[in-house]
Amino acid sequence: MILFRQLLLTGLLAGLTYGAQAAPQTFDFKDPKGVNNAVFQLDAPLESINGSANGISGTVSFDPENPAAVSGKIIVTTASLTVPNPMQNTHLHGPNWLDAEKFPEISFEAKSLANVKTTDNVTTGDLTGTFTLKGVAKDLTVPVKFTYLKDKLGARVPKLNGDLLVIRANFAINREDFNIQPGQYEDKVSTTINLSLAIAGASPKP
Repeated sequence: MILFRQLLLTGLLAGLTYGAQAAPQTFDFKDPKGVNNAVFQLDAPLESINGSANGISGTVSFDPENPAAVSGKIIVTTASLTVPNPMQNTHLHGPNWLDAEKFPEISFEAKSLANVKTTDNVTTGDLTGTFTLKGVAKDLTVPVKFTYLKDKLGARVPKLNGDLLVIRANFAINREDFNIQPGQYEDKVSTTINLSLAIAGASPKP
């Protein structure tokens, strides 16, 4: 009986230890350094427009032992999108284009990760989620790469301990799908918007 109890206790402790190790971590993508950014490009016959956005926030739950269970939401502040030309920048935020006042956020909410491949600390896969722009929500599947950096938060933000999760993704959307001047100005403003994301989230530890 004593031996049985010892075995049972050992099994329970092992299970608790595994569960603690396998627990997902929450990573905060509101970057204190202000480095996180999204890049967009519209390459039309007459003009190529390039811009970026740094108003990024959101949280992602990620378990390096079970990356397929990733979930979370990344948010970009619409007003943080900028292009070099001041007039184009004003138009970009205006009601005829992104209408930043009425639709202050652009977001992607993760639903599932398929075709998962992990090598060392890098996981790739096809992430399906809901992309919302100018009040229109559409399900998209995009290729994504997660890099889990254990105990590397201090190397990026001094005096902080914890882990980092870097997310990289490149994909394209059609502006007409999101009611952004459909069928208009196609010689100067491409209907295809190419998006590139490279952001780091922090999971602090005591």
